[in-house]
Amino acid sequence: MSDEKTPPLAVEATAVPAHTGTNYPPPLKARVAGREKRKLGDHFGLRNFGVNHTTLAPGAASALLHRHAVQDELIYILEGHPTLRTEQGDVQLAPGLCAGFPAGGGAHQLVNRTDAPVVYLEIGDRSLGESVVYPEDDIAAHTTPEGGWVFTHKDGTPY
Repeated sequence: MSDEKTPPLAVEATAVPAHTGTNYPPPLKARVAGREKRKLGDHFGLRNFGVNHTTLAPGAASALLHRHAVQDELIYILEGHPTLRTEQGDVQLAPGLCAGFPAGGGAHQLVNRTDAPVVYLEIGDRSLGESVVYPEDDIAAHTTPEGGWVFTHKDGTPY
């Protein structure tokens, strides 16, 4: 018999509740409308890294173009053909392709420019002291000691 707090050993990824919100402040929130994340890592109680099963509706973006200062990130495409945007240019992705973004590396973003959903796994560590740079937008982010996010303008004024 299992304890109610103990997660099951295996589940269908699509059975994990979906999260469609974002921590971005208005008006930047609207730029990731159509993104749905299933927080698989949280579902299983993972503490050292996160795994999201993410779906982008046609026209949706994964995030604003961004780069992490501390955390590494990897994506693996399951379905669809998203465009990977980077500061070096765009790359068309397809099922089975993956891309990795080391901490302090180039800025990146996935955009679904097709008429079909895109589904991918997003994997990242949960290092403390994270900050994020958004080269195209007047926003900066950093984590709190409790793991939450604080967003400011690039000059440090709060949103």
